[in-house]
Amino acid sequence: MRVAVMTAGSRGDVAPFTGLGHGLARAGHEVTLVTHERFGPLAEAAGIGFRPLPVDPLAELESASGRGLHRSGTGAGKLVRVVALARAVAGELSGGLLAAAADSDLLLLSVSVAPLGLAIAEGLNLPSLGVYLQPHAVTGEFAPPMIGTRSLGRSGNRLATRAVNAAVDAVFTEAVHELRAGLGLPRAGSRAARRAREAGNWPVLHGFSERIVPRPADWRSGLRVAGYWWPYDAPSTALPAGLSAFLDAGPPPVFVGLGSATTPDPERVGATVVRALRAAGLRGVVQSGWAGLRAEGDDMLTIGEVPHRDLFPRMAAVVHACGAGTTAAGLRAGVPAVPVPVQFDQSFWAARLTALGVAPGAVPLRGLTAPALTAALRKATGDESYRVRARALAALLAREDGIGPVLAAVEARAGG
Repeated sequence: MRVAVMTAGSRGDVAPFTGLGHGLARAGHEVTLVTHERFGPLAEAAGIGFRPLPVDPLAELESASGRGLHRSGTGAGKLVRVVALARAVAGELSGGLLAAAADSDLLLLSVSVAPLGLAIAEGLNLPSLGVYLQPHAVTGEFAPPMIGTRSLGRSGNRLATRAVNAAVDAVFTEAVHELRAGLGLPRAGSRAARRAREAGNWPVLHGFSERIVPRPADWRSGLRVAGYWWPYDAPSTALPAGLSAFLDAGPPPVFVGLGSATTPDPERVGATVVRALRAAGLRGVVQSGWAGLRAEGDDMLTIGEVPHRDLFPRMAAVVHACGAGTTAAGLRAGVPAVPVPVQFDQSFWAARLTALGVAPGAVPLRGLTAPALTAALRKATGDESYRVRARALAALLAREDGIGPVLAAVEARAGG
């Protein structure tokens, strides 16, 4: 069966689908990853097909509108800005998604393209499934991850999630109207489409573990938590020679990276990180990432992209922005974390790590200081209980099979 896995966004919105796609391909399906052109090498490495989409997410974050995200100090404020940013580029994705779907038998849609993908699936009469990396459905059990972590009470949480969903719908309204018109479908907005799929119990599988976020009891039956989809890394992957030498030259260092998050002042952030690590008596491996972080000195090493699967187990702790993918990688490695959330769902995942006892608490990037980060580092690396809990949780996650439920759903959906 020809399966198109469609997603858009940063590396963290793409990498887990390379592992999922590889698993489906091993089961005999012809899998194509449909996403931004810069991520084509990830699909190639995973042995799956690739169809490029326009729009460079890094370029958008570095644009004037993208830099404006840092001027908002609240989750709601950032959401308003990112909705405006995404609305400007949503329509550019439609043509590439439609072309890929025309050569497919089944669509797997991430939340970032679901409104467009569902219109295409309806127009081409194709079955589809949702494959989400974060919880997005209305629930009273927690506030919407996109805007923060503080619970507003059961009624308030539901109301806030509906408001977030309405904001996301606004991103795609014009693009969905144009797409449906081109497909000869009746006029309907993305909000109407969302309500229709909820009423029809459209199936959505979530790529995280119930041990990390238990399935809310008030979710509709079509929403399932499948387990993690680990990014594909070749079995023979080896760490770069310079990095291996650094690791062997002293005690386990601390990893620091913001992944696909950006910052308006990378030099200040890098200097703050170095001061904190040295004050805590720790060596550091600093991943440059999209933020462009750097660290200098014999006790520090700046690196580029390295598989977290191979690097994180050798760390004393991992300091990261708590995107869904890096959060998962740290949990998989069984090492303590120091969350430095920047925006959107990162505060949600940071709170989950703290609640699970594998992190001492979040140190948000906004207002980051060396003393605050030093204190968190000393606690995460000096209190053995964090490492014990992290290792125990990693052992449990290693027994889970996140791909199996998706494979079963794919085959059931095709048969239906």
